[in-house]
Amino acid sequence: MLAPRNFDDLITQANNENLYVKLVRQLNKDFLLANIDLDFEEDILPTSLKYILQDTIFKLIQEKFAEYLNVLYIIDVPEHKVKQLDGSDVAELSEQITFLILLREWQKVWYRNKY
Repeated sequence: MLAPRNFDDLITQANNENLYVKLVRQLNKDFLLANIDLDFEEDILPTSLKYILQDTIFKLIQEKFAEYLNVLYIIDVPEHKVKQLDGSDVAELSEQITFLILLREWQKVWYRNKY
């Protein structure tokens, strides 16, 4: 598996391997485990998925930081990658974190499907 470099690469890979729905299900599962009220429809458009997830992450960073950290822990986003990000602009940070979340969820789905 070539690691996607951006959101479009990730969605293209997911669609090419018919795993987009499983990616959405994995997101729903992990956010439910984190007790975050976020439930995506399986047929959600990728751009809508990105913006809703990014908005949710933005609000968690701003208002519920402990829950934000819990989501990162449950999804298993690599801590060293989060530490590399510049947190001076929360909007940009939420976009980058959204990609890291989607990337980690994609890895889980891909490996589960492959092996």
